[in-house]
Amino acid sequence: MKEKRGTVSLNEASFRLRPQAPFRLDYTVWALRRRPGNIVDRWDGVAWRRVVADDGTVLEVQVTQTGDAKRPVLNVRLLGEQPPVQSTATMRALLGRMLGLGTDLSDFYRLARGHRKFDALAEAFRGVRLPRFPSVFEALVNGICCQQLSLTVGITILNRLAEACGDRLDTPGGAVYGFPRPQVLAGLEAADLKPLGFSRQKAEALVSLSRQVADNAIDLEGLGAMGDEEARSMLLRLRGVGRWTADYALLRGLGRAAVFPRGDVGARNRLQGLLHARKPLDDEAIDRRLRNCPGFAGLVYIHLLLSGLCEEGRL
Repeated sequence: MKEKRGTVSLNEASFRLRPQAPFRLDYTVWALRRRPGNIVDRWDGVAWRRVVADDGTVLEVQVTQTGDAKRPVLNVRLLGEQPPVQSTATMRALLGRMLGLGTDLSDFYRLARGHRKFDALAEAFRGVRLPRFPSVFEALVNGICCQQLSLTVGITILNRLAEACGDRLDTPGGAVYGFPRPQVLAGLEAADLKPLGFSRQKAEALVSLSRQVADNAIDLEGLGAMGDEEARSMLLRLRGVGRWTADYALLRGLGRAAVFPRGDVGARNRLQGLLHARKPLDDEAIDRRLRNCPGFAGLVYIHLLLSGLCEEGRL
């Protein structure tokens, strides 16, 4: 089947997914995109859209939800210049990873019920999952870019990077861009990234990381076989990666739900407000306060992110 409008003609394939209930696509996508201006993860209030590449084939994935959080069904549509039918299996696996479709959160909700404030937070965003970037590489690039910047500025710079270096697909609605592949960024020099808003240090870190991944000098996905501490130690050896970025990659790249990126000032402040703590929370205090949700500190982090978006009027 083909979709055609004007001069744009794309091949189409579709399938359905049934997530573990409860599931809310809107909450999960907002936790992934973080800002309304994000051009890589797009949301129009109904559909989530993202450009992805499968073995050299560039596709746009469109996902909508039918049924409520208790009986969720996801309708997936693939659009590409080449017939995308062969990409169906790959996209099923990718969406399962990114959206946490098979995750059972019953233990999290049970633990939250034992703490009034955490229970209120969990119920406010019931159905959100721990969304992951499609690769640890993308999680690290997000972390490096957003270090010591507001999230709005960080997303703006990432948008520029996608437009300058990402895969482009011309759709009936206009050109859309995917997150850059490491092989593309590996061919750049740090000076090429500075006009996009990267500092010299961040540009050098990004090029170094991309070249190591492209040359198979490091296996970021292989970190999934390691425990949190071992994986964190490996990440901290990378140029430009500190504790916050390493923890962010563990959470958003490897899906380690027990990891709370304590260096996130916004999350720290929101946790302090949620718990009505009289003093600012240091690392030890954060760990102590999150003992009520063992194994799910990272999921609390995601809920606090959504709480912040609500307070800002973005969600």
